[in-house]
Amino acid sequence: MRATSAILSNAYRCFLAVAEAGSIRAAARELNVVSSAVNRQVLMLEDSLGIRLFDRVGRGLKLSEAGTLLLRQVRDTVDRHDDVVAELDTLRGLKRGRVRIATVESIAADRLPRLLAGFWRLYPGIETTLAVTGGEEVPRLVADNAADVGFAFSTHPLDGVRIVHREPHALGAVLAPGHRLAGAATLRLDDLADEPLLLPARGLSLRSALEPALLRSGRRLSLRGESDSLRLTAALAAAGAAVGFMTRVGIERELAGGELVWVRIDDEGVLADELRVCARDGAVPSLAVTALGEFIEESWGPSASQ
Repeated sequence: MRATSAILSNAYRCFLAVAEAGSIRAAARELNVVSSAVNRQVLMLEDSLGIRLFDRVGRGLKLSEAGTLLLRQVRDTVDRHDDVVAELDTLRGLKRGRVRIATVESIAADRLPRLLAGFWRLYPGIETTLAVTGGEEVPRLVADNAADVGFAFSTHPLDGVRIVHREPHALGAVLAPGHRLAGAATLRLDDLADEPLLLPARGLSLRSALEPALLRSGRRLSLRGESDSLRLTAALAAAGAAVGFMTRVGIERELAGGELVWVRIDDEGVLADELRVCARDGAVPSLAVTALGEFIEESWGPSASQ
């Protein structure tokens, strides 16, 4: 019998010992008390609950149907206590733990690596698993408990998750450094009417943010294609093959290195794309997940108001 069963009352400790040992005498040896004391506690428990917990079979005892149900609940209580003790051990320095992360490509390109590098310096024992996937898949993985924390962009409400951090990010055109519009302060879609445009693929939050302005555009646009890849869009824009659309997130290095130019789209109907960090709705986060959430707020600043 585990030491954590000490959280139980004497009657439940004796019940658990008898259930696991199969007899009063064996349970008494396990508890280092006399058999009569164990028997008395079990009888008192049966009397207080008003139901028989054991069937006497020869010299041994067999759990009744009620006893089997009670044993399951008692073990569940002890297991939960074990989990809490493990969490408290973790709290004493967060020496161990696990965080499962699902993220979109743009966050995985720069911001998440820098975030995790700092987090791991503080908590080197926290094991982190990473899955890079689509923006619609991220909240689903979190809601299904396949990931603890999700990083995604969205302009729509997310079901089954709660938002723990959010940031609005303006949408812009990404251009080659030598492009004729690279020096503009802002751009409208009509300014790009004669340019070969590479749109975000349908279903992406970027496309949802851009769609109202596309419908309002007074000029026919020259569409070269669609892409669901941040890296491909950035590479084609840098090569001068197309003008792409995205936030600055995920292309920080290219912008800093002068490989790309980003110009904000200032057009009626263009929405801000929102970076959201989400966790499963209704779930109590582990201490490791809580520590990551607190580190996000410390590193990225307070969440934008809803």
